[in-house]
Amino acid sequence: MNQVVQLDVAGPAATNKTPWAALVVDDDAGVRQSLRLCLEAAGARVRGVATGAAALEALDRGHFDVVFLDLWLGAEAGMELLPAMLARQADVGVIVVTAFASIESAVQAIKRGAVDYVPKPFTPDQIRLAASRVVDGQRLRRRLTELQEELDESGERAFFESRSPAFIRFLQTAQRAAASSAVLLLRGESGTGKNVLARWIRANSPRAEAPFVTVNCPALSGDLMTSALFGHRKGAFTGAIADVAGKVQEAEGGTLLLDEVGELTADAQARLLRFLNDRTYERLGEARERQADVRLIAATNRDLESEVQSGRFREDLFYRLNVVTLTLPAMRDRPEDVLLLADHYLSIFARRQRRPTLAFSPAARQAMLAHHWPGNLRELRNAVERAVILAPGEHVEPNDLGHSLESSADADGAPQAVRIGAPISIERLEREHIAGVIAQAASLEAAARILDIDATTLQRKRKRYGLA
Repeated sequence: MNQVVQLDVAGPAATNKTPWAALVVDDDAGVRQSLRLCLEAAGARVRGVATGAAALEALDRGHFDVVFLDLWLGAEAGMELLPAMLARQADVGVIVVTAFASIESAVQAIKRGAVDYVPKPFTPDQIRLAASRVVDGQRLRRRLTELQEELDESGERAFFESRSPAFIRFLQTAQRAAASSAVLLLRGESGTGKNVLARWIRANSPRAEAPFVTVNCPALSGDLMTSALFGHRKGAFTGAIADVAGKVQEAEGGTLLLDEVGELTADAQARLLRFLNDRTYERLGEARERQADVRLIAATNRDLESEVQSGRFREDLFYRLNVVTLTLPAMRDRPEDVLLLADHYLSIFARRQRRPTLAFSPAARQAMLAHHWPGNLRELRNAVERAVILAPGEHVEPNDLGHSLESSADADGAPQAVRIGAPISIERLEREHIAGVIAQAASLEAAARILDIDATTLQRKRKRYGLA
């Protein structure tokens, strides 16, 4: 599968080892030394100063995560330094340390911007705990900010910007559906943005502040699927070594997204139907009946009507899910948005790759307009990212976007659509068909089944056509 992989080089483990800096402001050299030893043992770089002026100079010269501030620096009141410190570094965590501890002074310090208060005499554990609370809180806030930026730059924002009248009407319908508590069924081809829409619906619903929990149905099978949804008791099946609450309980009061609901096993379908009917369920291996207040959103790229006719999906569950259905349009049905989205992705990836002057050539724009986009948003996003990485010049050309787009233009540069009956070779038609199936299938194995060939043959054709 030609999917984007983003490496988180910081990672949880690396984050915990990130160095941090502490400033100790105390007129007692012995106290400064004691604090230095405590903090250096916790992994900090420490600087100690004895006066308010030296402290402000240190903050002007370098960044600190934590400041340990004595309330009295000789005749100087440390409390008066707080506003000036925060003016220099608004994100620094100031921890007040004093031998004259009182409720009044603690309240006054917090009001002025301190984040914690430690009385003298203190223990090393008190100092390390106070510092770790500040540093961990700062890291968490930074990570949340980063995640929000990643979310904003992932294309979701552009997903809701459109020049297509049909898509704008679709979004208006989705907004009305979001305000209700009804079960929603999101339908559409792979890559059209069903997960993005589900999160947007939750954000625009009365449950916006409550949990949002996703179950990836194709990744589970048998008892694991039922257990993932409703939980199990220890010993309920082989490998059940502990009690598990289940996603329904995790989503209590919020929204539960069943991604690719058409993959649910027969047992999970039966239990889900019961839950939708009376909001009750049982964990595997447990007779106790439980209740949950959860709004359900189901998503699928399957033809559920055909699944019902074949007996693979329960008819009663289908009708229970099919109360409010939103069918996301494919990219080919919103051609007005192709270049809008492409420009958005280009701005994201060009910034990440430090190529701010990169732009699409007229031929590339024509090729994108001519392309069928069987993989929808996902294929477009991947094509633009590939081009930003591989384009040798300052303009993205059709060949930079991938072979399928390069072949979307004839020798004169005019768009040439790939379709049955078009004046193109069987080889090119096969290549485009295989590329489209791979882009939409959940896995290479699934693509091979759709194409009715074995996985080895598919791998050979991928290499032959440059799809590997």
